[in-house]
Amino acid sequence: MRILWVKTGPLLPLDTGGKRRTHAMLTEISRQHEVTYLALLPEGMTVSAEEEADAYAQRKIWIPTRQAPKSSPRFWLDLARSTVLTSRPYAVQRYEEPRLRASLQAMAAQKEYDLVICDFLAPALNFQGVDFACPTVLFQHNIESQIWKRLAEAETGLIKRRYLHLQYQRMHAWEDRLSRLFDGVITVSPDDSRLALELYGLTNVLGDVPTGVDVDFFKPGPPPASPPFWLGFLGSMDWMPNIDACQFFLDEIFPQVLAQRPDCRLKIIGRNPPASLRERASEQVVITGTVDDVRPHVQGCHAILVPLRAGGGTRIKIYEAMAMGVPVISTRIGAEGLPVQHDSDILLADEPAAFAREILRLAGDAALADKVAKQARMNVENHYSWKAATGIFMDLCAACPSR
Repeated sequence: MRILWVKTGPLLPLDTGGKRRTHAMLTEISRQHEVTYLALLPEGMTVSAEEEADAYAQRKIWIPTRQAPKSSPRFWLDLARSTVLTSRPYAVQRYEEPRLRASLQAMAAQKEYDLVICDFLAPALNFQGVDFACPTVLFQHNIESQIWKRLAEAETGLIKRRYLHLQYQRMHAWEDRLSRLFDGVITVSPDDSRLALELYGLTNVLGDVPTGVDVDFFKPGPPPASPPFWLGFLGSMDWMPNIDACQFFLDEIFPQVLAQRPDCRLKIIGRNPPASLRERASEQVVITGTVDDVRPHVQGCHAILVPLRAGGGTRIKIYEAMAMGVPVISTRIGAEGLPVQHDSDILLADEPAAFAREILRLAGDAALADKVAKQARMNVENHYSWKAATGIFMDLCAACPSR
């Protein structure tokens, strides 16, 4: 098949869960099909030689776009303009690019593709007014409106809560509208498929694709020394749910842990931490920023924490930690969509006191930590490969009719 895959930017470095999922699946797809990767390239960003040579797509086309870096003065100006001048959520509005839409229209007119994938909701605005003769599929890594809804519910500041609620309302309306542009919608968990049906009444939901992990790349390392007892948080630190999760942990959970285990330390592993987090660095809190390879950082932790209060989709970082033999402690929202079981391959807790208790239980029980880690690694090895996940994705696409 000739497949057109549309996204908002380059894939390398693989520093987000979404990038890792897309890269792994495209690498599998490109073994059997001819893939064209069409993506935005923000001004000032260059495409690395490694990216150009990567075999995830046979052809890569980059569309220049004027996109303000997050937290820059122009970003805040664009955010204010979007809030006042449009009804669109800024998380979608910022990726509208006339040159991308023109490219899509030209490709649709040429009728050279057998399948078109819009990866994430973010590029979907550019599909308005474009009519492909082949099936078009929206690949939803999250139900975006639910992220904003949960962020608004968790926020205590009045002004910020009102802003987040406004973005939730706009995302709800536009996620519904944009999802209907496509012949099919594929999600990454049964829960997300159910939400797409219940929230929007969509009739084009094809099904869900399980999360995969490269168990040869992510594997156990030497056991970390103790003390100190290292806790880790892994994720892109320019994504609002991750920022909220870290602040929630530092404010409400970590003090309870330190009161009983002062030898505990926290390492926050991920790109672009905001100033509000960087200023929390201390003898007990290490903030790495961007790292070349997350594996030694994760393998050096006694537990990986996922104290998310908002989010959607599935958490690739949970499977990666499991594959590396590191026990995971998560909220139920954090592990939502994953077939995991409390006290078997993961520890689950939602309230701050309960989350702290699970950390202390793990820190005080080496046998429990070993059991959870080994069960998690075995489950990931046996059931969750990218080859299997990609096969399911392609089968769902094959069942998608064109209009």
